[in-house]
This record gives sequence, C-alpha cells and structure tokens, in this order.
Amino acid sequence: MLYRKMPKNGDKLSILGFGCMRLPLKDGEIDKNRATRQIRYAIDRGVNYIDTAWPYHMGESEPFLGRALAGGYREKVRLATKLPSWTIKTREDMDRILNAQLERLRTEHIDYYLVHGLVGTLWDKMEKLDVLDFLDRAKADGRIVNAGFSFHGSIEDFKQIVDAYSWTFCQIQYNFLDEKNQAGTEGLEYAASKGLGIIIMEPLRGGKLTNPVPPEVQNIWNKAPVKRTPAEWALRWVWNRPEVTVVLSGMNEESHIEENLKITNEAYPNSLTETELQLVKKVEQKYRELMKIGCTGCRYCLPCPSEVDIPGCFEIYDNFYLTGNENEAKLGYAAKPGGIIRGDVPGYASQCVQCGQCVGKCPQRLDVPSLLEAVAEKFEGKDLKEWRLMAKKTFGKD
Repeated sequence: MLYRKMPKNGDKLSILGFGCMRLPLKDGEIDKNRATRQIRYAIDRGVNYIDTAWPYHMGESEPFLGRALAGGYREKVRLATKLPSWTIKTREDMDRILNAQLERLRTEHIDYYLVHGLVGTLWDKMEKLDVLDFLDRAKADGRIVNAGFSFHGSIEDFKQIVDAYSWTFCQIQYNFLDEKNQAGTEGLEYAASKGLGIIIMEPLRGGKLTNPVPPEVQNIWNKAPVKRTPAEWALRWVWNRPEVTVVLSGMNEESHIEENLKITNEAYPNSLTETELQLVKKVEQKYRELMKIGCTGCRYCLPCPSEVDIPGCFEIYDNFYLTGNENEAKLGYAAKPGGIIRGDVPGYASQCVQCGQCVGKCPQRLDVPSLLEAVAEKFEGKDLKEWRLMAKKTFGKD
C-alpha cells in the first residue's frame, strides 16, 4: 500500500480509501457480516481512511460502521463522515446531528468531517447559519479533528468555498470523464495551490467505467502495450495526479477489493506515460459518443415520493446504450426497477409525476423528469408485461 501525506497536518493516508455508500446488500439491507469482513480485510492490508455519511444506505451506513470498527479497528483508521447540509435549518441542528453521529459511529471524535454535498446556494445557506462557527467550536472541543467539504457544483462556487475557511481538505468527483465537470481539473489544481488535501469520489463514475465495458471501449484498452483492467486504468489515471491524497472506492465485491489493493502498490504520481494518457483520452472520447445520461448511482435523489427507482432506471438505460443488448436491457428493466429482484413495489420511470424534488438533490444537476420520460418511452412498451413474466421466471419469483 502506498501512502500520501495530507498537506496541512502531515497525516499519512492510504491512497485507497474505503467508501461506505455502496456496501454489499442482502434482502435489500446491508449484508452486515460480509461488509464487516470486507472492511476489516481492507484495513488489515493497509487501508486507513474510511468514508461514510449520514444518508448512506438510508441512514444505516454510520451505525453499521460503528459496529464494524469495533475490536480495535477504529484505532487503525482515520474516520470520515459528513454534515448533511441540505437538512440543516438552524445552528442547533449542526450540533445535534454531529453528536448523534458520534454515538452512531461509537467514537469520541471524527477525524475528517465534511460539510456534505455543497453547491453555491447550499453554501450560502450554511454560511448564514454560522457553519464556520460550528466547525471552529467542534474542533476546539475535540469532536472533530479536521474540517473539509464535499462538492458537486460549479467551479466558480468551488473556488469561493475554498477561500471561505481554513479547510484541511476537500472531496470532489473526479475521473477521466469529469475533467471539466463540477470542480474538475481546474478545481483540483486550485485547491491544491491553497494547501488543501484532496479526496476523490466517483473515480469509476459509479462503476460505469468498468461494468459493463462496451466492446468499442475494450478494443481501445486492448491496444495498450501494458495490459490493465478498465478499473486499473481509471484508478491509475486519478492517482497519476500528485495533488490527489486519497481515492475513495465503493468496494462491495471481494474481487474488487483484491484488484484495488494490488493497484495501490504501483500507483505513483506521474507514473503514466504520455502514450498511456493519450490512450485514456481515446477511451474518454468513445464513452462520450456512447453514453446518454450522466448518473453516477449515488442515490441522493431517493426516496422518490412516487417510488421511482431513479438510479435503477438510469443504469439500465445507460447500459443499453453502452452494450447495445436490447433484450438484456428490457429484462433488467422489468427485474430491477420493476421490483422483482428485491421483491418490493415497482419503481418504473412512468411513475414520475414531475414533482421536481429529485432535480434539486441531484449532484450532477440532471433534468431527471425529462430523462425518466425517455426511459419510459424506451422500455415501457406493450411488451413490458411479457418481460415481467420472463423476469419472474429468470429470478425464481413465480
């Protein structure tokens, strides 16, 4: 495991962080035994940065992690969680939530505490509610050690927030498709110039850069003189930036953990050649030709008042355009958003009533209702009932 230093405090952090937003599931809930084994396995092999948040897994990620880090594992890691800025209405809410998080996580302090999911308007609200005083006091009384923020807005707003406080770090979405999206490369370099450590989320774009890999993209990867998996290419591309401190990975398969750990032994800054960087650029261009929706599967849009499975609908839609397999997509649409696999109520795109609540929650600023119309038009034809019957037979739900 390679480590990089947090610039302002000298903390030696593993370049791979364990993100707890996409833990393995069983019967629709966190598979606690399996997820605990995965997290402890990663820690035993050098991972020392663990990231969670108040809303992850519908509020269950923090309490689960508090239990998973028992038995001495809490002392081995730097723990990060976040203040859910969109829920805050008063200055008192901040202390109430932080105190609850300490209890949920079974810890006396949070090592890296972030103001969560900022955009310009949310930051304006949080400033007016005196979030900076809250952070100062929480650091002074020892409830948090380092203050930072996660971000999903424009580059102009990002720079304003960076300059507003003596942050230790920031967390941004960054991958080879997002160089000019949100904070992007310009924000990465700006934050680094101000001495902030940089935590990266969505290095694989919610898994879209690795599963499934379109044949047109795989053909480009196959031309590389050095053979690497798509996940390794994407992660190495991010780690190639010397400004990056930690890259978060939402690992929920044992094979993913093994692969990522293997990469961390070699991912030095500036280790990719110009030829390799140009190869990644060609892959980026091909993805842009193929993809229709920029959803990362973060699930911030949920719960939907009409029970639409928004990320599930978008996943199926994008996968269809990435693979071209219409039958597989229609089966998947009937099974996943259709509620058959999880045994719950359908969450079809056509259930959308255009209330617009999801638009304000989406970090990617997607026009969710309009995109759901496109999904419904594609997959909710006269043959949907037939595909539902097929899905029930396929997944043993007769």
